[in-house]
Amino acid sequence: MKKIIDGFRYDTEKADKVCDIWEANPRDFKHIDAALYRTKRSGRFFIAGKGGPMTMFARRVDQNSWSGGSGIIPLSEEDALRYAEQYASTDVVELFFKVEEA
Repeated sequence: MKKIIDGFRYDTEKADKVCDIWEANPRDFKHIDAALYRTKRSGRFFIAGKGGPMTMFARRVDQNSWSGGSGIIPLSEEDALRYAEQYASTDVVELFFKVEEA
């Protein structure tokens, strides 16, 4: 999957996959089946995948109706770190992010 957003090209085939993001049952409105990626060239983070009508991938169908969808969503490094801390192993988090000793 690839998409140009704000002048930057995001491509799942050319980026490093950080971790998978999976939540809920596929029949649930909050279902997410996606992955967190980091671009190799500029180090920008993004999520690519699909989700239900109560997720970041929701698409408006009608005035008061929403449907699930798919796509690419750029993330700040802080937001990407939150996803990585939740879904990736400690070793993976340390590989992709600067972390400090407590």
